[in-house]
Amino acid sequence: MKVVFMGTPDFAVPSLKEMDDRYGVDLVVTQPDKQKGRGKKLQFSPVKEEALKRNIRVLQPLKLRNDREVIEEIKSLEPDFIIVVAYGQILSEEVLSIPKYGSINLHASLLPKLRGAAPLNFALIEGHEESGSTTMLMNKGLDTGDMILTDRVPLDDEMNVEKLHDLLSSRGGKLLIESMEGLKEGRITPRKQNHEASTYAPLITKETCEISWNRSAREIHNLVRGLSPVPGAFSYIEENKVKILETEVLEGNGSEPGTILEVTPKGIQVATGDGVLHILKLQYPGKKPMLVRDFLNGNEITVKKFERSVD
Repeated sequence: MKVVFMGTPDFAVPSLKEMDDRYGVDLVVTQPDKQKGRGKKLQFSPVKEEALKRNIRVLQPLKLRNDREVIEEIKSLEPDFIIVVAYGQILSEEVLSIPKYGSINLHASLLPKLRGAAPLNFALIEGHEESGSTTMLMNKGLDTGDMILTDRVPLDDEMNVEKLHDLLSSRGGKLLIESMEGLKEGRITPRKQNHEASTYAPLITKETCEISWNRSAREIHNLVRGLSPVPGAFSYIEENKVKILETEVLEGNGSEPGTILEVTPKGIQVATGDGVLHILKLQYPGKKPMLVRDFLNGNEITVKKFERSVD
């Protein structure tokens, strides 16, 4: 089977490995190298690094839809499938129509819910009880193609976005292979999405990450785990921007939201709009993430309240 693989970040690497081990990937298309650090050294994408280890040819068009040379090279391969996993560019109908059996995208949500850029984050932020991945035949819309297969995973109260990312990333390759072989052998008929049931997961912004203490402890807890460890939900103590990385929900309240009720080695209890948030892990500016008990070994919290940004 001839396969062109398009992907960029860590999330896509296990799928590339599984695809290459199973079929042999003929070509990888990934985003251009980026400059990083003070020395502006070029950094390869994780997918490029893995492709080079495996001696797979790599192309990095600035804009694939406008790059005739790359498009013609893909056509010349006469691929059976184009596989797309977090590539980061919108593909033209011309490119999508190249492969014999179709272009398949692995999307990290249970479509039609959470189309868009940040489905892993918002599955947790919105308090969903399950998440998963969906393979779909790509069309010109944003995550609107016909669904092939889904892979569902339950979300417990301690799941954060890093754990969910790694779990779905590790399972994606098998789902893609089942989808490809099912389509090729005619065992799977793609299903239309219910567009009326669709929801959207936008890009994460600074505004997304800042904690509003007027919200319930449950909502804030979900925000924390949906952003932990990166970029991290945050609030302010005496103008220090403090990231809140691990929490749990407790009963009680009665104080103004944001009020620090108790500080112990077990954690920091904070009043919210409904319930108490128990902070277990945090990160002060310039410091590493720490459990509260470790932070208190060399520091103390004397203020009485978390604040929101004044800018």
